[in-house]
Amino acid sequence: MGQEIADSRFSPEDFQEFSRRLKQETQQLAEWFADGAFSSSEPVGGFELEAWLVNSDAQPAPLNTQLIERLGDPLVVPELARFNLELNGDPQPLRGGGLSLMADGLTATWNRCRQVAGELDGRLAMVGILPTVQRSDFSLKNMSSMQRYHALDEQLARLRQGSLVQIDIEGRDHLRFTHDDVMLEAATTSFQIHLKLAPASSGRFYNAAKILAAPMVALSANSPFLFGSALWDETRIPLFEQAVSVGDSLEIKRVTMGTRYVSDSVMECFQVNCDRYPVLLPRLMDEPGLLPHLRLHNGTIWRWNRPLLGFNDAGDPHLRLEHRVVPAGPSIVDSIANAAFFFGAVTALGEMTVPPEQQLSFEDVQSNFYRSAEKGLGADVVWLNGKRVSAADLCRQLLPLARQGLESLGVERREVDYWLGIIHGRLANGQNGAVWQRAWVACHGNDSRGLTEAYMERQESGLPVHEWSV
Repeated sequence: MGQEIADSRFSPEDFQEFSRRLKQETQQLAEWFADGAFSSSEPVGGFELEAWLVNSDAQPAPLNTQLIERLGDPLVVPELARFNLELNGDPQPLRGGGLSLMADGLTATWNRCRQVAGELDGRLAMVGILPTVQRSDFSLKNMSSMQRYHALDEQLARLRQGSLVQIDIEGRDHLRFTHDDVMLEAATTSFQIHLKLAPASSGRFYNAAKILAAPMVALSANSPFLFGSALWDETRIPLFEQAVSVGDSLEIKRVTMGTRYVSDSVMECFQVNCDRYPVLLPRLMDEPGLLPHLRLHNGTIWRWNRPLLGFNDAGDPHLRLEHRVVPAGPSIVDSIANAAFFFGAVTALGEMTVPPEQQLSFEDVQSNFYRSAEKGLGADVVWLNGKRVSAADLCRQLLPLARQGLESLGVERREVDYWLGIIHGRLANGQNGAVWQRAWVACHGNDSRGLTEAYMERQESGLPVHEWSV
């Protein structure tokens, strides 16, 4: 959940003082890593789901302020645009029936939001990119009222030196245009998976999550259309990267896979944040011991796999990994199945005797990721043995590893069977959200409202996407 700020205007002195405090807090975090100061407990998982509010015509409906005020639930917060929401879940231990508890919690929150949206003549949709959304929807009049969003827009424009946002995505069609502000980020809604990390193994798990980015995005792809153009299976990936771009240098890209594996721990990411990334939001805070400037700065660097620092009620620090490559939807059960696959596979890879990062170059990890975002399950990728396989075949190879990882965590056998069974079904007929959307358009024509209505009808059925009819 984002941190609010009091004002969107900053002085040069604010930037200088923020940078000084950021350096101090980065050094403090390094000492915590060295001293073993983090809380230790069993593995815990969580999520954030970004959703769309739509009206009776399946168009974006800027209702999030009214819905949030009427709902009064701290788990539901605004997103960048007034037609987006973020639904959070209570973290669950990854053992026993923890995955079903996640699903039950998300279902309950989703249903409460749907009810209140209905009272406001709105509806809820979870999809990577809403098919009916138009360029005119992404104007500053639809920006949420929180000051941090206005400040983010102003500071990104400053780093771009006033130049326009350049969008250039070539898929089945080629879409190219310019935009004035940060609002295009609001087109890219995701299901972000969180995993608590042990500092000693954080580097191994972080590298494993990067390796898994390609199969995860292929498995879950759900964003094949933007403004009527047929683009990548997961168009959200290039769109998000370009929407907040401030330059071509890989070392300062705000949305990135990074440039290498980490060598030891995720402390290296926080050090890179401090050393290489310009400060965006220099809000000065007085929160002794909680490293507020480090955490705020980290929140403005959207790595596809992002380490996070948090604190428990006793003030003890803990680490989390945020896996950001998965789009929203198509259904709640698909989302939790995606999380189950990730939790199991990242655990198995992170604990392999021979680290997988020693068997796969980072260059291959990057190219695998972008090919999988473009081509989905049909992408051609490189795996640990150096052989080229399809992303679908790679996911099939990873299924036993995901099962092994979940069972080693103590997840109940019936839970493993159920959630990974959904992934098995998706791979068996090759239908993820992107494939279903393309098939619907091939059958019924390029009708964005019809597609959205058909999608939402099936979403509300509760069935996983591999069981959806065209």
